[in-house]
Amino acid sequence: MIQTVCQADAPSSILVLGDSLSAAYGIDRDSGWVNLLQARLQSEGYPQRVVNASISGDTTAGGVDRLPQALQRFRPSILILELGSNDGLRGLDFNASRNNLAAMIDLAREYGCKVLLIGMHMPPNFGKVFTERFHSIFTGLSENKSVPLVPFLLEGVANRPEWMQADQLHPTALAQPKMLENVWAELRPLLQGSSK
Repeated sequence: MIQTVCQADAPSSILVLGDSLSAAYGIDRDSGWVNLLQARLQSEGYPQRVVNASISGDTTAGGVDRLPQALQRFRPSILILELGSNDGLRGLDFNASRNNLAAMIDLAREYGCKVLLIGMHMPPNFGKVFTERFHSIFTGLSENKSVPLVPFLLEGVANRPEWMQADQLHPTALAQPKMLENVWAELRPLLQGSSK
């Protein structure tokens, strides 16, 4: 279910297309980093509303299917693209994941949308070769498509067991402000020029 975090009219919107990490899996949705982003924008005087189109369990293929309708409906000025983790966890083809993410970047740009790509790492038990190849999907796309990259959404979080839920895959509410900071560092330059 697509959730508009802030219902008030605004000149533009920020669309977050993600999986459980952005859908606040296992915690109160109001505590999730996407909701915290809306509050941060308002506190700093940015007019954008945040639309959370994240679905737990979604893959890059699901994102390709869902993105056109979301772009048409919300006409965002910025797309925050946070997909790929479930591809990696399911062992899906790396090339397919890369191509799906590239297609979403290209489509968003056709709509005149800036894109922020969110990178992820696989847990170390997947092995060094697998984890490095997986992360290179994001770094390679960032370089080849010239899109800004949050290197790792869970930087400073995944290494703190007390900030992770029992499955050690999903962060708790305590971790969400740090996740927002990881995103904000790369998002803020895209907001420059917005009315304040």
